[in-house]
Amino acid sequence: MKVFFSEHNVDYKSYTFAYANYALREGNEAIGPIYEKGFLPYSANTEIKDEVFYMARSLRVDLSRFEDTSENRRVNRQIEPLEIKLEIIEKENFDLSSEEFIKFCTKYINERIGEDNMTIDRWKYILSRPLATHLLKFSNAEHTMGYVLAALNADMLHYWFAFFETNFMKTHSLGKWIMWKTISWAKENGLKHVYLGTAYKPAALYKIRDHKGLEFWDGNVWNQDVKLLKNYCENDGNTMPSDRFKLNETPNEFILNL
Repeated sequence: MKVFFSEHNVDYKSYTFAYANYALREGNEAIGPIYEKGFLPYSANTEIKDEVFYMARSLRVDLSRFEDTSENRRVNRQIEPLEIKLEIIEKENFDLSSEEFIKFCTKYINERIGEDNMTIDRWKYILSRPLATHLLKFSNAEHTMGYVLAALNADMLHYWFAFFETNFMKTHSLGKWIMWKTISWAKENGLKHVYLGTAYKPAALYKIRDHKGLEFWDGNVWNQDVKLLKNYCENDGNTMPSDRFKLNETPNEFILNL
């Protein structure tokens, strides 16, 4: 892993000089240490050939502390009559060009994500990335209910992109259930962590409310203070006068705990 930095905004008045943090995966090196340092895969620029990661306030589940909540059980009871089965399929054994798969993903992109956030070309680019190793397929006898594109190894799973049957989202908490089912499968199969992407703004609170064992990357460590994380998300729309270290009322204590 090669770490590099890219200069962003400057506020000389408060001596705040922003740099975006990136990591470059070198060859086929293990992905676990990259995620462990708070990085997530970058896919916004489809011209990039290498596997580049960006540092962010990412969210993961420590599966040693994960257990079902009452909300998890409620959603599972709601879904049970649909008799959905989970298949874990290696990407190399999955037909990414199948008409059914393309139609399913395109429908979800058009209805739920939007071309501004996910073009079909970008989705094809993401599917081609070596990091994406598996497709999780959720289906019953009548319908395909969803797909999750995942980076998966013996220790971790990154729940990267998910696509659901939108007709059932209106009557069932399908998205919630698929995320819970994925986490449960990972725990049952001896994994250590499930990474759930970024945790910013109030839109991310659904991930935080629904699952136990959560921790977030705070720039230095994996922080288990969920109350603090909720506060960050609820206030992400407010511009801070400086970075959090400068705003810290007890900077010496912060430094001592690094």
